[in-house]
Formats: sequence, structure tokens, C-alpha cells
Amino acid sequence: MTLHTALIQGTQLLEAEAISAPRLTAEVLLMHALQRDRAYLYAHSSDELTELAWIHYGRYLHERLKGKPTQYITGHQEFYGRDFRVTRDVLIPRPETEHLVEAALARIQTGDVVVDVGTGSGAIAVTLALETTARVFATDISPAALCVAQSNAGRHSAPVSFLACDLAAAFRDRSVDVLVSNPPYVPATDHRGIQREVRDYEPPVALYGGPTGLEIYERLILEAARVVRPGGWLLMELGYNSLDAVRAMLESRWTETAVVHDLAGFPRVLAAKRLATDKHG
Repeated sequence: MTLHTALIQGTQLLEAEAISAPRLTAEVLLMHALQRDRAYLYAHSSDELTELAWIHYGRYLHERLKGKPTQYITGHQEFYGRDFRVTRDVLIPRPETEHLVEAALARIQTGDVVVDVGTGSGAIAVTLALETTARVFATDISPAALCVAQSNAGRHSAPVSFLACDLAAAFRDRSVDVLVSNPPYVPATDHRGIQREVRDYEPPVALYGGPTGLEIYERLILEAARVVRPGGWLLMELGYNSLDAVRAMLESRWTETAVVHDLAGFPRVLAAKRLATDKHG
């Protein structure tokens, strides 16, 4: 079987099961089986597929047909122009989260202390460390996720310090200039309604934010009010239809709230500045 035939057959199998982007997925899986890039795939389309490559390719196709995300099969996902290692211990970085990075970059100043809460793969923290001169820290409650994040920082030579803790518990009062987070925000009641690729494969601790999906926001905002310095910033990725509820949580201690919409027009990021003083002290 040639590479060209293998690609056609893989595409047809994926199409038959209504897998999104079947041609692109077949290409990625075949490239992964061959350990080659796309240019090789098409420059050598008439080459025979080796038995070992066919075994790997067939296994990858089977895994994808069963619902396993392509990123967990290949172990890779691009984010902000860089390649990140991903495993089932971490959420797959989404392109929409780059809006959070952009909003943070617009507010980080030289020498700032920046904390990425719930870092997962480390994609946000690594990107901010490489794109700024800030001192970047990252936290996660999952030791397994921190191992993945540390490996990504190492492969990109990103100066990030990692801490295992709940939210920002490891930080002193008013010690942070910019706190960023893509927190768990899927309501637990939505479990059955989300895509099987997400529901069955991505880590629940990184997905579900409580019965309403707002519980982690409540805790995160209280924690940010403690650790963020007056005049510092809190930036959070938003879940679907959560803007009004989350913005209401910011009223007593935060000002200059700003909303960033994604390319589909949905509110994706909420940024707020810590008041110098408030009634809570």
C-alpha cells in the first residue's frame, strides 16, 4: 500500500464515522506513524508503507475512531506558534485561549510577578515567560499536570517556576502583579452533553467548575483579591454564558473591567484591575 492510498483509506474511514476534518486528521496520523512532516508525505506519496508504519497508522486510526482526540494520540498541540507536549493529564490547549495570552501581554510590565493558576500543560505560563521579561510562576493541584508543564518549559527553555497548590495558596498577600487563569468552568450538570472527545478523555479536574460552573470563579476571585497587589490585574478565560455572573463577582474589589471577544463573537476573556483600597481593606 502506498502512502497516497493509505491517506485516502484513512480519510474515508474517518468520514464514515463523521470525525471532524477527516483529511487533515488522516494526514496528521499518517505523519505521526511515519515520524515525517507533511512535505515528506506528498513528496513520497507513491512510496510503499512499511509494515511497522501500517501497524502504527492503523492503531492511531482506531483510537481516533473510538473518540480519542488526535492531540492525545500524537502527544502534541500547537499554541501561540509553539509545539507543546500534551497527555491525558492535561487539558488540550485551545486556540481561543490565545486571547487570554494577548490580554495578559498587554498588561504585563517589566519585572512583574505573573502567576498562571491551573497551568495544565504550561502553555500559558511558558508563552508569557518567553514573550515578556516578567517573573512567571505556575500552579496546579495536579502533580501529573505539573510534570507535563515542567517538561514543556524545559523543551522551550522557558524560565517558569512551578508550584503544586490549590489556586494561589502558595503566594503571600499582595505579592502578585498579574494573575491569569483558564479555570475549570464546565457545569457538572453538562457532563452528558459535551463532546465525547472531551467528556471521555480530558481530565475532569480541569473541566468541571462545580454544579453551576461558577464555583471555581468564586474561589479564584477571592484568592486573587488576597494575592494581587493594588493596581495589579486579574485575567480569566470565560465559560459559555458566564460573563454576567463572573463580572458581578468583581464589583467590590476590582475596576476597569474589560471583555475580550473571540473570533466567533463570544466573550472569551475578562480582565479587571485591583482597586488600591476597598471596603474590605
